[in-house]
Amino acid sequence: MVRGVTILGLLTLLLSCNSKEDTSQHELGLVYNVLRDVDIDNFEVYSMNLDGSDKKNITDLYPVDWTYYSYKDTLYFVSDRGACKRCYFLYKSNFKGENVQKVSELELADSWMSTRKDGAEIIVKPKLITENTFYILDQKGNIINRLETGLPYAADPLFVNDGKQLVFRGGKTVGKNIDGFEEELYIMDDDGQNRKQLTHYPEKDTTAGKYGYRAGAPKLHPTENFVTYQSKQNGKYSLYAVSLDGSKTWKLTENTENEGWHDWSPDGKWLAIELFDDEQSQFHIGLMNWETKEMKILTDDTFKYQQAPNFIFKN
Repeated sequence: MVRGVTILGLLTLLLSCNSKEDTSQHELGLVYNVLRDVDIDNFEVYSMNLDGSDKKNITDLYPVDWTYYSYKDTLYFVSDRGACKRCYFLYKSNFKGENVQKVSELELADSWMSTRKDGAEIIVKPKLITENTFYILDQKGNIINRLETGLPYAADPLFVNDGKQLVFRGGKTVGKNIDGFEEELYIMDDDGQNRKQLTHYPEKDTTAGKYGYRAGAPKLHPTENFVTYQSKQNGKYSLYAVSLDGSKTWKLTENTENEGWHDWSPDGKWLAIELFDDEQSQFHIGLMNWETKEMKILTDDTFKYQQAPNFIFKN
């Protein structure tokens, strides 16, 4: 029997479809970080197509430029241009590196970031003596909120659940008095309440040592609603996943290379991964088809360090 559709039901369906942005008309590219000159500590942001073609240096200055995040067609990167060495401030541009703008006069720590409310608000980690806070900025760089995590150290904030909560890397290390990384992933409400630990590094595994990631910067799968992160377990860096309630943790991929910083395409169909050997003698950017698990290496050996890929709309 054919079930009829009411006028109200049809109208609701149409409104639902129209309320979601159609991203099919946007062509995706990748941006990533390259250590161009070791002697002068020169990091640059490069762009390329998803097939690895048309690689370009889009920052092309001699300080440190490092991208941590892209939203739609906006590239966000930290830079010490015009400032003291390793004094980072937030900038933004497009895929081609055009229209560079300084976002804020707030000095930032070396940390990943995230946005909510369709990019209207961005959460960052400030460079402060107190190393456990996050600031939320508007598009003009104004501070509109400050979040206390309640931990000695916190970094790499990621909005989840439509910006109502955030996942972040937190632990016992404080500021410059670092005696090893003991961070795990935590989740809390956007008012700083209801903090909960999500990951638990295996007690008998000592391979992360003092300075290896037990839980690296989190990334949210956009459709399957779990968080992914790098972790050095059983002597190798691999990608792992955890549900947002912490009830399930699993190894995400089975690549032979070590896996590090990574990013999901907006539709969740592609996974860009930083890949490297045990000696960390060469870093590459790989692109995995999430459905077939087929991997393609997009970079060559021109540069040793090619890291932290981010998806971005080219148009």
